[in-house]
Amino acid sequence: MSNDKRTLSYILIFLLGIFVTVGGIYVYKDEIFTVNNSSNGACYTSCENKVTITDKGIAEAVDKVYNSVLLVQNYKNDKLYSTGTGFVYKVDSKYGYILTNYHVVSGNTSLKVVRSDDKVFNATYVGGDEYLDVAVLKINSSDVLKVAEIGESSKVRLGDTVFTVGTPLDYQYRGTVTRGILSGKDRLVSLSLSSSNSNIDDYVLKVLQTDASINPGNSGGPLVDSNGKVIGINSLKIVKSEIEGMGFALPIEDVMSNISVFESGKAIERPYLGIRMYNASDISYSRYFGIDISTSVETGVVVADIEKNSCVNGVLKKGDVITKLSGNPTDNIAYLRYELYKHKAGDKVSITFIRDGKNYTKDVILGKLKG
Repeated sequence: MSNDKRTLSYILIFLLGIFVTVGGIYVYKDEIFTVNNSSNGACYTSCENKVTITDKGIAEAVDKVYNSVLLVQNYKNDKLYSTGTGFVYKVDSKYGYILTNYHVVSGNTSLKVVRSDDKVFNATYVGGDEYLDVAVLKINSSDVLKVAEIGESSKVRLGDTVFTVGTPLDYQYRGTVTRGILSGKDRLVSLSLSSSNSNIDDYVLKVLQTDASINPGNSGGPLVDSNGKVIGINSLKIVKSEIEGMGFALPIEDVMSNISVFESGKAIERPYLGIRMYNASDISYSRYFGIDISTSVETGVVVADIEKNSCVNGVLKKGDVITKLSGNPTDNIAYLRYELYKHKAGDKVSITFIRDGKNYTKDVILGKLKG
């Protein structure tokens, strides 16, 4: 091959290489623009080599609830004792009403709330319940920036986006937003009340489960759906080194079903069995009360004593082990209270119990707990 022909071949190969490379680049760009061809911030051909994607996420939903959320400060003898979160759920001509957890405000001598604009106001405790872990506070209506919209947890599906707004740790981190999904519904979590022995569970809460971060100080804040509606009140989380992302919130329906009682400042009227009791698994109490429990009985609630005017007089006696209430298991005191508090004073319920190795089921009319 002559030198001229060889040179011409090299030139043609070089030009072909340039054409393929440029063509490849444009094909690649076209593929990018096709994938991202939307009106939500994607860049088109006119953007040349820059591809920008804007994801607003849940920002609009956060805006709907953000200014209703408050930092709650619990003071004891003029010293800041603890902090938590709350949110305004209602306002009238005089007051704005705030929902939070009972344990956030328990034992206070005074309360303050901090708005999203950092302004501080005195707050007043209105009412609440230790077992449900709910409390209502009030501030002047003129001090309210925004009222949160109440939603329905029953309409939120597992895997749906949820988020929280609150004050993890302390004042420095107020207004923190965390995002996750609804991980579970109708979870039953047993807990100890702050005033009792932490080794013994006192009550069971039915809760929503989420992997949105809930840290100390988030308690009492709203769990919110992707439409900006409150579906729960953040209450607790499992704290163990091997566990991550298991937080729990009280379903908003359960809270609002008692809201008129809380707003009136009255206590929830609960039924009463009128017995002294302990868990069958606690052998030390059996020795203390002089009760002999069969080793085959591992769960249940032992009747240690019965009050004179108890509704179970003539039905139960010392040493009986209650295993069910209205057909539902009562493995310990916490679950017995949970099942009992589903009812009202005057209701007829069945009690299943073990006596002398045999099972019995009898009906009783529940008494009323005296305040």
